[in-house]
Amino acid sequence: MKVKLKVWRQKNASTPGSFKAYETPDLNPNMSFLEMMDVVNEDLALRGEEPIAFDHDCREGICGTCSLVIGGKPHGPHRAVATCQTYLRSFSEGDEIVVEPFRARGFPLIKDLVVDRSAFERIQQAGGFISVRTGSAPDANAIPVPKDKAELAMDAAQCIGCGACVAACKNASAMLFVAAKVSHLNLLPQGQPEKERRVLAMVQQMDKEGFGACTVTGSCEGACPKEISLNFIAKMNRDYGLALLKGA
Repeated sequence: MKVKLKVWRQKNASTPGSFKAYETPDLNPNMSFLEMMDVVNEDLALRGEEPIAFDHDCREGICGTCSLVIGGKPHGPHRAVATCQTYLRSFSEGDEIVVEPFRARGFPLIKDLVVDRSAFERIQQAGGFISVRTGSAPDANAIPVPKDKAELAMDAAQCIGCGACVAACKNASAMLFVAAKVSHLNLLPQGQPEKERRVLAMVQQMDKEGFGACTVTGSCEGACPKEISLNFIAKMNRDYGLALLKGA
């Protein structure tokens, strides 16, 4: 199987970029999209051309590192999968596939298809933790957690921080990511002492990083590989409003 690639190439953030066309070697339809990129890069290296820079790590849909816009959709044509879980069998022989980086002011481009997503790390550092005494692990039953709260917190904790929500949003909003990271702690008893301070700090850091506002189009939920619900944004907005009223 062969496909035609139209890939965004850009040396660095200060250099103008452009799309460049590539014809792939023969490919196995059962290859993942990233495996296909590996084969293309091997072919480029053999021809003395510079390989395409792209992000990857676990290749199991866990780490959130893979971050490509494929055919205009973050992570590719399918719902609830990361780029590394997108396979060539999703395309047809001879298809032209446009591959570009996540585009957002909060994700400055580094090179080709690689963007700097350290803004997410700074948001997490602003409040995505609980302050507890270090030492031996507490007994699992020491703090009762209602089943419905535990399940909801786990739903939010599934967020892998890939940034697809930002790439899919017309405003480049990071609200779904921040809402998931705020909510999974705010729902649990261990997160209650710092609940107000957490939501204020993380939302303020999100704004500082230059992400846009949420207009609830739902594109973020549609692009999320873990299908994080928009309901978490509503919950975070309630927590944020109450924190402002309390003057936390």
